[in-house]
Order: sequence, then C-alpha cells, then structure tokens
Amino acid sequence: MRIARTLALVAFVTTLPAGAVTAADLITIPTSTHAELPVVDAAGFDWNGFYAGVHGAAQNGTTSGTQYGLGIQAGVNAQFDFYLLGAEVAVSGLLENGTVGETSYGQILGRAGLVVSDNVAIYAAGGYGIDLGPPSEEDILLGGGVELAVTDDISVRAQYLHGFPAQGGNDKNQFTLGASYHF
Repeated sequence: MRIARTLALVAFVTTLPAGAVTAADLITIPTSTHAELPVVDAAGFDWNGFYAGVHGAAQNGTTSGTQYGLGIQAGVNAQFDFYLLGAEVAVSGLLENGTVGETSYGQILGRAGLVVSDNVAIYAAGGYGIDLGPPSEEDILLGGGVELAVTDDISVRAQYLHGFPAQGGNDKNQFTLGASYHF
C-alpha cells in the first residue's frame, strides 16, 4: 500500500506543472500594426495592351544580298492566362550597297505565343512584308521570337522571319533585336 501511495504522489507531482502550462495565456503577435511583412505582387509582367519600340535589323536576300538597318515597331497584345495574341506593324530603313535610305521594308504581323514565365514570352509570327523602295517585292513572312521583360514597362526581344516571295522572287531571312515600351 505504501508503494501505491508513493506512486500516486509521484504521478500527481509530475502532472501538476503540465496543468499549469496549459493554463498560461497564448503568446500572440498583433497583425494590425505597421510592422507587417511586405506583400509582393507576384503577378509578373503585364503583356496586355499597346507597345512601341525600336529595333536593329539584318536582312539577307538571295538577290539583294545582306542589308542592315534600324526600324520602329508598334503593336498590341492580349494575354489570356498563359496564351499571348498580338498584332504588329514595323518599318525598317535598310542600307543597300552602303547607301542610307536606299530602301525600306514594311511588315504587318500577327503573333501567337505562350508566356513561359513571369517575364518571358515565346511566340510564332506570320504576316505580310513589302519593300517600300525599288525593287518592288512582296513577301509572306513566317517565323518567331522570344521576348524578355526587363522592367515593368520595357521588354527586349529577338525575332527571326523568313520571307517567301509573293512578288519579286527574292527569298529573305530577317533577324531583328529590339526593345519596346509597354503602355
């Protein structure tokens, strides 16, 4: 009996502190103070809307040879979840035989692609291109590119287009590097 009393006393003494701990108030941190954690907007770059920019172009044709130049582009994008649709017009002034302003090249493009991360989009492009100076040539354009958002409003891109001759018989390969401001 003495052993039973001793065991009961030991059990009572060891459970007494556990009961006192559960009766303590919870330690809380107020959430309505100015010391909150900052909330980061993880939505990524907004590809929707209008954009305009500049680009450098290198164009190689079977009869025209290699031409280099500068140009401007303007367009609009619409993003649906991670799908990207857009349209663009661009004009490039090209050097031909070392002469500035000898020829210029205009194009109208449709773009369809995917937003693969918060700030990277890849796309396919197709449309119509025309030499705006002599010789008069028209092309069906197919290609694609990749665009990278570097700030909240500015993106850079690399694009390749192949021109299939519709009039003039001069296959073209065009590579452009550009930057755009998104409004």
